[in-house]
Amino acid sequence: MFSGSIPALVTPFRDGTVDEAAFRAFVDWQIAEGSSALVPCGTTGESATMTVEEHNRVVAVCVDQAAGRVPVIAGCGSNDTKIALEHMYAAQAAGADAALIVAPYYNKPNQEGVYRHFAYLAERCDLPIILYNVPSRTITDIGVPVIHRLAQEYQTIVGIKDATGNLGRVTAQRLACGPDFCQLSGNDETALGFNAMGGRGCISVTANVAPRMVADFQRACMEGDWNGALALQDRLYPLHDALFSDSSPGPVKYALTRVRPDMPGELRLPITWPSDSSRTAVDRALEIAGLV
Repeated sequence: MFSGSIPALVTPFRDGTVDEAAFRAFVDWQIAEGSSALVPCGTTGESATMTVEEHNRVVAVCVDQAAGRVPVIAGCGSNDTKIALEHMYAAQAAGADAALIVAPYYNKPNQEGVYRHFAYLAERCDLPIILYNVPSRTITDIGVPVIHRLAQEYQTIVGIKDATGNLGRVTAQRLACGPDFCQLSGNDETALGFNAMGGRGCISVTANVAPRMVADFQRACMEGDWNGALALQDRLYPLHDALFSDSSPGPVKYALTRVRPDMPGELRLPITWPSDSSRTAVDRALEIAGLV
């Protein structure tokens, strides 16, 4: 269902509100540059500091602007199970193709609680679900037995964005859930190894800034051109690293002001403009990648 380069889109803000015109132009650019699907309102989209109304509007604008050219996987996660369900209903009504649901954060549920969170959502909305496992942010891990149980019991739970950084999980999850379970990397820097072990693509931060190059990298992986993929990995790696040299999405938004002057760099607190050293690292990485 989903594969290739899938940017976790930034949300452009101007004077404290969502800049819809800039966002629409950004969606068009991403599609023209080869992105194979889009994720609005993920972590990189600053969903944590959006109102419910803003969140749902950004998803709807993304779906409208994409106009069926590529799938839209709407960020719908919350640590409140019922709020996550409301986001799913809104995304489905807007025409999104799937929901990206992060593990419940802050609450620290046990594995039964994690299972019941996703089961509750799958039982009440038939929008396909991509699980999102990012323990570095949520503390909570979606364990392989829980992933297996969910995939076996609910046909609408179709895949996972794995940002654990543990490449062994790709094999463990494939063996547990079968080859049709869609595994997408949540880490650009390890996407090469992730794909080699059975992944189908990446929900990418770097694709915000270098969509064509990241799409070419993913295409090389899918075609088994590992030498070509490795060459692109070497060009992109400094950028993968630099975009997390300060709190994300600060460095990503700074990078976008370098490659797309029409994109505002405004951030919402508590995220702040990246440090001097971070901006220097981004500048150098953009030069290495040939983007400036």
